[in-house]
Amino acid sequence: MHVWLAIRKKKYTKKKKNPSLLKLCQCNIWHGICSIVKSREQKNFGRNMGRSSKDKRDIYYRLAKEEGWRARSAFKLLQLDEEFSLFKGVSHAVDLCAAPGSWSQVLSRKLRGKGSSEEVKIVAVDLQAMAPLPGVTQIQGDITKISTAQEIIRHFEGQSADLVVCDGAPDVTGLHDVDEYIQAQLLLAALNITTHVLKPGGNFVAKIFRGKDVTLLYSQLKIFFTSVTCAKPRSSRNSSIEAFVVCQNYSPPEEYVPNMSNPLLDHSYDVDFNQLEGPNRIIVPFLACGDLSAFDSDRTYPLQLDSSKEYQYLPPTQPPIQPPYQQACHLRKNKLLANEDSPSVFLDGALSAMSLGNSEVTDRTTQGTS
Repeated sequence: MHVWLAIRKKKYTKKKKNPSLLKLCQCNIWHGICSIVKSREQKNFGRNMGRSSKDKRDIYYRLAKEEGWRARSAFKLLQLDEEFSLFKGVSHAVDLCAAPGSWSQVLSRKLRGKGSSEEVKIVAVDLQAMAPLPGVTQIQGDITKISTAQEIIRHFEGQSADLVVCDGAPDVTGLHDVDEYIQAQLLLAALNITTHVLKPGGNFVAKIFRGKDVTLLYSQLKIFFTSVTCAKPRSSRNSSIEAFVVCQNYSPPEEYVPNMSNPLLDHSYDVDFNQLEGPNRIIVPFLACGDLSAFDSDRTYPLQLDSSKEYQYLPPTQPPIQPPYQQACHLRKNKLLANEDSPSVFLDGALSAMSLGNSEVTDRTTQGTS
């Protein structure tokens, strides 16, 4: 009995002698937990601040997410419609270079309304895959090929389109002359396929870059349409050379036969516009679209626009499917992009990534979107 008491007393005294060690361990554990929580809060704060910063800088980007549009460009078509009544009497529409699908969304909501209509037919064409939309038939094809035009007419059951829109643009290189030239060729390709699918009296809307040679494009468009207007929506940034041509009342020349093999515009861009005469000298009016009370795309707005509604960050409505920059993202994630100090690292990394094949990247993309 005395031995047991002695052992218990000895154990008790040992425990009693080391409270500082226990407190030290507890403090270290608590300090570690606080550090982890603080680092996560800082990381989330930085991420949210970056996200909300974009919402603050770009009001139309924020509104697009709130209203369920796939991209802010939806407001450009909406504002063009406010000015020109593009959707009036339209039952067959084509969206060229449609991905990610914001203009197709506008067509679907405006033409089909809240319910479904069997008379309304909408076709979206793009080289890239696009997430499906209600009431929109998708064609993953090339707008420079006659087979694409034939497939559009087939979906329309032999009828022609009332409206053709194109918001396509090339990947910007930063070389303005090159970008303007490529955009002009893209516009002419869209016009070429439009002559195959648009009915007489129909309308055509397309993006342009207002470069020094844009008057040549205007002259080409005036050959096929009685009215051509250069429009700048409020949602299009003033700092951008982007604008839109609204071509109304399709009236091709009597002897013109649509042909995909011949370009509509000569590659010589050195023609002096002042030397042009007659119908080739066309002055196209410039029109700003959108009410003056609409949001300014170049202005920064506070996050709390409505005092009765608290601001909340929203993710994009629809992420892209198999974007063309997927390979670049893969290289950047694995630190294989070029740098000035070691350019050979980029070459070796790119070759090794290519040797792995695109299946790995495709599988990751598929898993992320499924």
